[in-house]
Amino acid sequence: MHVLGKEGFTYGGQAVIEGVMMRGRRSIAIAVRKPDSSIVVQNKPIKMLAERYPILGLPVIRGVFAFIETLIIGFDALMFSADQAGATEEEQLKPWELTVTVIVAFALFVGLFIVLPNVVAVWVQKTVHNRVLVNLAEGVFRIALFIAYIVAVSRINDIQRVFQYHGAEHKVIHTFEAGEQLSVENARCHTILHPRCGTAFLLIVMVTMVLIFSVFLRATNLSMRILTRLALLPIVTGISYEVIKLAGRPNPPKFIQWIIAPGLWLQKLTCKEPDDDQIEVAIRALTNVLEADGA
Repeated sequence: MHVLGKEGFTYGGQAVIEGVMMRGRRSIAIAVRKPDSSIVVQNKPIKMLAERYPILGLPVIRGVFAFIETLIIGFDALMFSADQAGATEEEQLKPWELTVTVIVAFALFVGLFIVLPNVVAVWVQKTVHNRVLVNLAEGVFRIALFIAYIVAVSRINDIQRVFQYHGAEHKVIHTFEAGEQLSVENARCHTILHPRCGTAFLLIVMVTMVLIFSVFLRATNLSMRILTRLALLPIVTGISYEVIKLAGRPNPPKFIQWIIAPGLWLQKLTCKEPDDDQIEVAIRALTNVLEADGA
């Protein structure tokens, strides 16, 4: 999730295990609540790829590489939080365990949201011979599957705590955006929903897939359907990123507000009301990156 900060810079963050990661212009900060109730914060310097290679800052292209950077930073933050949140060495996740988890998660994503919808589409095209309608059926099934997945995951107790930290992240970001002092009291009053949330981004990705795949792709063979969709994922990601950037601006156009509205509704599943301790952790993370940026 991202917000506009000093000089238009987009600050971002994510919930991790018993904590929150915030990303600034020069560094990231991962704040985690340890089993003894203390808060540990790890700061790491970063340099965005677009600063090294200006071409990567062009519209659409920047979204692809920003997403890749976010995945890498997010994985690193998860590793740190898992290590710090474990009460004993036996409970701490090893790096290889988290690596395997990420690989399995990616394979699950491809299987559920790329392969399975196309298996359904191939079955549908046996009776429906309109290419656009078949691709629409694929897209609608993918979105329904995505929502069902979110609903199922949101019922897991351990995930609900991560979703509470997700809500804490949003509340603290809203407090910062409003120009208020970063305090638990101020943050508590703000909403847990935010237009730049990763949940909204993923839903926009799904909808963009429907629009692009339905109109431009003609493949009917299952393997070609899967390959063409994987090949177009970077373009879909880049376009979706531009929509999210527009949504996060002050007073975005009405049509952007309409596009982002379903993503806000879906956040009611992936964001939960945090307690004061969780808000405090999110404040620590954001405060650290703001200090590093001199904001």
